[in-house]
Amino acid sequence: MASMTTPLSGGPSAALPPDSPGPDAESANWVQALGTIGASHDEAVGRLHALLMRAARFELARRRQAHGIASSTELEDLATQAAADALVAILAKLDTYRGDSRFTTWAYKFALLEAAAKARRRAWQEREVPLEDDGWAVLADRRHSPGAAAEQAELLDAVRRAIAESLTPHQRAVLIALTLNGVPIDVLAERLSTTRGALYKTLHDARTKLRARLAAEGLAPDRVTDRRTR
Repeated sequence: MASMTTPLSGGPSAALPPDSPGPDAESANWVQALGTIGASHDEAVGRLHALLMRAARFELARRRQAHGIASSTELEDLATQAAADALVAILAKLDTYRGDSRFTTWAYKFALLEAAAKARRRAWQEREVPLEDDGWAVLADRRHSPGAAAEQAELLDAVRRAIAESLTPHQRAVLIALTLNGVPIDVLAERLSTTRGALYKTLHDARTKLRARLAAEGLAPDRVTDRRTR
């Protein structure tokens, strides 16, 4: 088993933090094999890829109808892409695995996340990403009493003004797309040729500006600006 103890050149270390309870024996074998070069590494990568393909197929089949995945060929293609991306991510983050769960459970989640992202992008593939404020109507709750409805309308008007006057064009477009129009963040990142992290930062900065502006006017903006971002 000498080949299983040779570290990957330039790759992640398979060592676990000294304070970690450590993985079970099977998980430790996974980490050791993936953190080597040679036949053991190649065999482990092949087994891991097969696991990731199963996970990706499962997630895409679950989302198939909702996200318009029409054919088995398309599903398989998306699963292949998701498994490949998950494999790259796992190998890059191998040194972050602490053994808190089984390695296969930890790895499986990478494939589920990648498959979900692929499905969302597929659903938006032929759709225009709305960057204008088309989604304001969804914020109005028709069950409100007349007094509450008037208060809601006042708040929405104040938010519209704050968005128009306090945010940069880029902050405004990102906030509206993500929080009002329900564009998935990975879809928006792809369309704007940026990253999820950069969009989260833009969204955070935009919300901070809005809160400050609306708080200065004596209003509570959180129920408008804190809609969940996918």
